[in-house]
Amino acid sequence: MTEPAAAALDPAAHDVLALAQALIRCASVTPADDGALDVVQRALEARGFTCWRLPFNEVDNLFARRGTTAPHFCFAGHTDVVPPGAAPWTHPPFAGHVENGTLYGRGAQDMKGAIAAFIAAIPQSNPGSLSLLITGDEEGPSVDGTRRVLEWMEAHGHVPDMCLVGEPTSKAVLGDTLKIGRRGSMNAWITVHGRQGHSAYPQKADNPVHRLLAALAELTASPLDAGSQWFEASTLQVTGIQVDNTATNVIPGQASAFLNIRFNELHNSTALTEYLRAVLARHAPQHDQRVVVSGESFLTQPGPFVDALVRATQAATGVTPRLDTGGGTSDARFITRLCPVAELGGVGSTMHQVDECVPVAELQALTILYASIIKELLA
Repeated sequence: MTEPAAAALDPAAHDVLALAQALIRCASVTPADDGALDVVQRALEARGFTCWRLPFNEVDNLFARRGTTAPHFCFAGHTDVVPPGAAPWTHPPFAGHVENGTLYGRGAQDMKGAIAAFIAAIPQSNPGSLSLLITGDEEGPSVDGTRRVLEWMEAHGHVPDMCLVGEPTSKAVLGDTLKIGRRGSMNAWITVHGRQGHSAYPQKADNPVHRLLAALAELTASPLDAGSQWFEASTLQVTGIQVDNTATNVIPGQASAFLNIRFNELHNSTALTEYLRAVLARHAPQHDQRVVVSGESFLTQPGPFVDALVRATQAATGVTPRLDTGGGTSDARFITRLCPVAELGGVGSTMHQVDECVPVAELQALTILYASIIKELLA
């Protein structure tokens, strides 16, 4: 850890552990807030930020900014968490208990700990502009959270020059993985229509199961691609097949399948939807297809922004991060429309698990890392 990063912190004013505990003690299971954004707002207003609360339907969000000039660096995160689950926890999931140097609680890693670390890392003053986009809808449908706040930011002149999302990207040690992109994700529901009949007289029926299986065989026979420089190969997975038929001697009238496609930058959801439609048309002319897109793939090409993040991480941790695009989706898929975006946070070894926890020392190191990044990007 370097002196410049450490010196940017004011330990008397920035207690990352206390702030993380205060956030964890809010039972903000999506879309509930339970006071979590109040904690964030109080901490930011004390640091000279102007805050806007932006509720959309049942989701509360917050945007905060300090400074009006360029460059404008935004940190994005979410205070909503997944449910604690039915299995018993060693310590209550919303108690913020510390034992043997480890902070326990839902959101400790994903990602209340990161929000606390970034707030604690904020210097007393900064050149340019520093902002935070904090949503309560990342673990939910992601409809009334970051997407809506970005629309508001665009309409009110708050478009950032660059953005960092504090997802727990690190795999083994803090700073070892920097995400510069994500695969797109889409789900498809397919229903093939046939003609019901007696299984002893198949010539008088049209079996939709056979047609559906033939289409699925073609869809899964070969990969969508072989991957690219920054992405692994796209995947198409059959996640379910349904035939509402309890009789053994009846050919059903319809059969359904459910698909999930994770795709790299070689594809987009429109082209993939048409691909599905074309394959189905060959095998099952009578079919219905419904597609829901969770997000398109995106890539922030290595350049000045990514290079600065790498330098700041090296300075604060001594680790050179691996540039990565793996994993599921995040709110970065929405932010990429406005500015370059990357993701960097703590080690995600227990996120969404029972007894989610983070070492206090890692929270403190993450605070120093974020301080290094703020200094590097707003120098």
